[in-house]
Amino acid sequence: MKILGLMSGTSLDGIDLALCDIDARGYRIVAAGTYPYLDDWRRRLSTLENASAYEYALANVELGHLFGQTINKFLQGKERTEAIASHGHTIFHQPQLGMTTQIGDGDAIAAETGLPVVSNFRTLDVALGGQGAPLVPIGDELLFGEYDACLNLGGIANISYRADGKRIAFDICPCNMALNRLAAMLGYPYDDKGRNARGGEVHTCLLHELDGLEYYAVTEPKSLGKEWFVGQFWPLVKSFLGVSPSTPQVRDALATVTSHIAIQIARIVERQQVKTLLVTGGGAWNSYLLELVGKYCPEVSITVPDALIVNYKEALIFALLGYLRLTGQVNTLASVTGAKCDSVGGVLSGFVIEK
Repeated sequence: MKILGLMSGTSLDGIDLALCDIDARGYRIVAAGTYPYLDDWRRRLSTLENASAYEYALANVELGHLFGQTINKFLQGKERTEAIASHGHTIFHQPQLGMTTQIGDGDAIAAETGLPVVSNFRTLDVALGGQGAPLVPIGDELLFGEYDACLNLGGIANISYRADGKRIAFDICPCNMALNRLAAMLGYPYDDKGRNARGGEVHTCLLHELDGLEYYAVTEPKSLGKEWFVGQFWPLVKSFLGVSPSTPQVRDALATVTSHIAIQIARIVERQQVKTLLVTGGGAWNSYLLELVGKYCPEVSITVPDALIVNYKEALIFALLGYLRLTGQVNTLASVTGAKCDSVGGVLSGFVIEK
């Protein structure tokens, strides 16, 4: 099946699209691209959890139309596509309340593109008592199983690996969600190669506060949402920075948060005795962060694949999730999410019949 995967992550970098050939033997990325969000959409999505119900409902539909229009631009002149698999953009994620929401209305995407759309991949798993996240590990299992573990450094850092014959995965800690916010204070969209963090000093008190957050003592399955970041993680960083932080203070915060991320990753990698680690996501280009992970885990062989896989692995795997949904195969693993059973997740929006 030729299927297009769409991913919009918590770091708000943009809309990632990957057109893929998927079958029982494997995959091929035919084409891929990223479409950055305009500033208005970035501001809107970054504060939508505090908006009214009306504004939320309107954003859901309008983002779906934006997704569809973006897909149409991307597909111009390319091979015929059979379906779309859209992760959408997460606004709320509180599985302990039985709730997770990803906006970007699937019917609006179908109306714009005329193609069948699979969306809302997480909600069935949450209804079954699971975390609804992470979903990528089934792709790690089927497509990248030769590695002991797969680490994704996106807005949130998450990891998957096999243990006792099962695929286990969970969110480790905030990653680009925190680093990008700090880099923005210095006038950058992100901390390129970790240069600003490298130039700062690690502050032990802040590092201990971050490492001491309750989430890190909770056993998996577990997952993180923006609410936790805003409510528990960021206030510690904000308190360290004060009202009007100087450039050196922001660099020190970047150094401290980068060290925190590396320490949390190293805890898991060492605990699971990981020897080969595949690293993808935007954070894979943060050479300083990877240096620190290597410093804390000197026995681990870290592999950063080619740019196509680094940047579009999640979009690729959502294409795979869509393929599995459309062919009636399990695409959500209870061993990962803690749900009471495996499931075939995703809501199907029909295609348009042209007159």
